[in-house]
Amino acid sequence: MSLQQAPQSRVFVELVPWADRGRENNVVSGSDLLPGLRRPLSSAQTQTATREVHVSGTAELSASPDRAQVAVLVSSTKETAAEAKKSVCRRLDYITQSLQQQGQQAENVTVTKDFRRVENAYHMEAEVCITFTEFGKMQNICNFLIEKLDSSVVISQPQFYHTPSSVENLRRKACLVAVENARRKAQEVCNVVGQTLGKPLLIKEEETKEWEGQIDDLQSSRLSGSLTIQQKIKSATIHAASKVFITFEVKGKEKKRKNL
Repeated sequence: MSLQQAPQSRVFVELVPWADRGRENNVVSGSDLLPGLRRPLSSAQTQTATREVHVSGTAELSASPDRAQVAVLVSSTKETAAEAKKSVCRRLDYITQSLQQQGQQAENVTVTKDFRRVENAYHMEAEVCITFTEFGKMQNICNFLIEKLDSSVVISQPQFYHTPSSVENLRRKACLVAVENARRKAQEVCNVVGQTLGKPLLIKEEETKEWEGQIDDLQSSRLSGSLTIQQKIKSATIHAASKVFITFEVKGKEKKRKNL
């Protein structure tokens, strides 16, 4: 009597979801399955199991300075106080009128005066601090004052800087661009594996950096007075970098229903 051949056995294996990874190293007993093998999830468990994709994104942005300040110094030393004041005030009035004609707002102009006795004479000094938002206008005004007043005034080199709102705006933009880069990366990953990108589950900014621009020519950077306007702007330019980590939900591709 010939023995009947036993049917070939089949083993069904299912990958352990991320939420059940903690069970893989636990000791099993009784009716528990071996590590790495588990019973199929029920429909309710399948709905609660979340598939995720973890990505990082980086971005680096820069912003040129949005303000520049120039100081115009007027001084005079005379034997009498009236002559010293008259000499300074005459040139001071000419400077303020010129600024108004060039469209410079009064709130961006600050005037300070100092009057003192120097040995047997009187010395008066006035400083006009001008804040510019348009660097082209700044150069035109400075050139005009040098041409008209010559050596009777001293005009400082422009000092470029950023307002707090400008720096904060740069930081915010760098973070947003990093998030967008991470989302685009996650979207491409899902497209490759045939899945649909879901909502973000976690967004975390892991690292931020800020630094000012540097002049390539170190010798020129030591001699700040010899730098051109463009070199000064480049040196004052702020760079901001942001790195984010995002976890997205992953959904299966929705099947298109055929029209009956």
